[in-house]
Amino acid sequence: IDCHTKAVIGWATDDNYKTALIETAITMAARNHQLTAGAIFHSDRGSNYTSTQFAATLKGLGIRQSVGRTGICYDNSMAESFFATLKNERVHRTVYPTREHARRDIARYIELRYNTTRRHSALDYRTPRQVHDEYLKKQPAA
Repeated sequence: IDCHTKAVIGWATDDNYKTALIETAITMAARNHQLTAGAIFHSDRGSNYTSTQFAATLKGLGIRQSVGRTGICYDNSMAESFFATLKNERVHRTVYPTREHARRDIARYIELRYNTTRRHSALDYRTPRQVHDEYLKKQPAA
């Protein structure tokens, strides 16, 4: 999640929660978005996030790693808030006949609703796309 725009910039789904799943999401973020040098990836202290394999992936992408304090959910509140929103607005309201249906529906929700049209109170009720576009307009021409 981009801290400035609140957009989900990297995501992945699978039937397991292994380090490779998280690597897929962070690689998507690095490839699809212009991350500045030294961008920070923050997470909780889950074993997947603190593994040497994941640390090597972040280093290879030029991303710095940050982890929250043990047992303090507020340190990772943006991620916690996103997942609560995803569950409340989509997952708990939908019956998925297959995992593939769920994956496609969640992808559509993230890309076509959450990132583009859903207003966020933390953004003065603007959308992540609006905040991103406003940021780009303020940048000097190259």
